[in-house]
Amino acid sequence: MFDIYNRDINYLRVSVTDRCNLRCSYCMPKEGFSRIGHDDILRYEEIRRIIRIAAGLGITKIRITGGEPLVRRGVAEFIASLRAIPELKDISLTTNGILLESCAEDLFAAGIRRINISLDSLNADKYARITRGGEIHAVLHGIRKVRETGFSPIKINIVAIKGFNDDEILDFARMTIKNPYQIRFIELMPLGHAGIENNGRYISNALVRERIESFGRLEPVNGPGNGDEGPARIYRLAGGAGEIGFISPVSGHFCGTCNRLRLTAEGHLRTCLLSDDETDLRGPLRAGCANAELEKLIREAIARKPREHQIACTDHLIKKCMKEMPAIGG
Repeated sequence: MFDIYNRDINYLRVSVTDRCNLRCSYCMPKEGFSRIGHDDILRYEEIRRIIRIAAGLGITKIRITGGEPLVRRGVAEFIASLRAIPELKDISLTTNGILLESCAEDLFAAGIRRINISLDSLNADKYARITRGGEIHAVLHGIRKVRETGFSPIKINIVAIKGFNDDEILDFARMTIKNPYQIRFIELMPLGHAGIENNGRYISNALVRERIESFGRLEPVNGPGNGDEGPARIYRLAGGAGEIGFISPVSGHFCGTCNRLRLTAEGHLRTCLLSDDETDLRGPLRAGCANAELEKLIREAIARKPREHQIACTDHLIKKCMKEMPAIGG
């Protein structure tokens, strides 16, 4: 399933809820945001139908996201049901880790092996501050549990924020010396009102990498042309057990190789995280449309997928995407 720029669209990120048990300051505005009504959230059987149709068009990889996906009841059973779709080769999950310790074994039994966990500080007080009340020990226990259970790879995502966690860059990098984690630094993106509230706190990954290289030599693990179409550029500290990744959507567009779509919890299909263009699938689906009509809508959305996003950041964020991240899906 190729778009007009010859990108093979084979990856669908599926938000199963806009709810979250944290209120991270770079993700959610201070006053919160209006959540979607219960009846407006796609039911699991509706999500499965969309995924089956998308799989028939060439989607082979699914990532389950939110909000926080683990707050939705029955998510492990839903994930297990996706294994009946033969075209799907990979099903993964992104979580904030708060509920992970208690859910890890059920997720593993459901077929999840690859997991991404958000952790923006290693300091308990700072973590509570950025998440507006989160308990870091719950996340750390969850990370330990998935490692013991056998998940691999375990990716830990850090949004680098000037004046908040930029003094912890080396602490995160050091985690990879003895642990087989992939620590991934993600540039702050200007999404919704939370983007305005964090104006001026953007740090480029070039600066993050420079600080890490002051500590130790980074050896490349992947790069363009090696068959890895993901957005992260991966390195390893010499002799380290784990890896360090840099995802740079602002300073280093990877739009030219973008292979993904996003399905929001309310049933809107987005072809670009940083564009507000969406295609409503829930309305036609609930109106009783045939599979062929849903397939046509998906194809038309892919045909409109932009060549690249238009955001830019220096010391001042330029807000280009109006929707808040929990409503889009991570």
